[in-house]
Amino acid sequence: MGEEITGRVVGSVESMGGIEDDELCELIDNIMLEDKYRAYSVKEKLELRQDIFNSIKRLDILQSLIEDDSVTEIMINGVEDIFIEQAGKIHRLDKQFSSKEKLEDVVQQIVSKANRIVNEASPIVDTRLEDGSRVNIVLPPVALNNGPIVTIRKFPEKAIDMGQLIAMNSITEEAARFMEQLVKAGMNIFISGGTGSGKTTFLNILSNAIPKDE
Repeated sequence: MGEEITGRVVGSVESMGGIEDDELCELIDNIMLEDKYRAYSVKEKLELRQDIFNSIKRLDILQSLIEDDSVTEIMINGVEDIFIEQAGKIHRLDKQFSSKEKLEDVVQQIVSKANRIVNEASPIVDTRLEDGSRVNIVLPPVALNNGPIVTIRKFPEKAIDMGQLIAMNSITEEAARFMEQLVKAGMNIFISGGTGSGKTTFLNILSNAIPKDE
């Protein structure tokens, strides 16, 4: 049902030369009211409407993942191999892009909103989403699996502070106070670690100890 309705909606939108969000939802609803779709439940229709809307107006299957606060990282290795990180664990997504062209459209949508360019001549770009999430994109010929390869690193709405690190046993209170004193003293501090280990988070926490007049 999904592909058939999506194709009809896309055809209508293209023939109209554009459409507002409310009009798009109404168009989808009108199609799903047809007799041949009567067997589908209201829940299925609502989920499908959101999927079609995101496919046309937003970032397709990425949109719901970006809006999900429990998802901390999204890793796209081509059309089919999509992984997400939740609660520190990596899972393979049971969805995929409809085509390589669709994934490429999403990539161009991301970079255009940040006034950046990515193409075969310039196949690597680092940018950010509107919510501040960091994005790294790699296209062929650099992408070995024919790409595109996209990594989206999300950040919590409320920044983690030193008190939370202590509560999570990520650092002792003594070590935290010592690190803060090093920052205030203007010492050089080198922060390193693997992907997703919290380098940027820890750097931001330490920066809170920089005196206000510096």
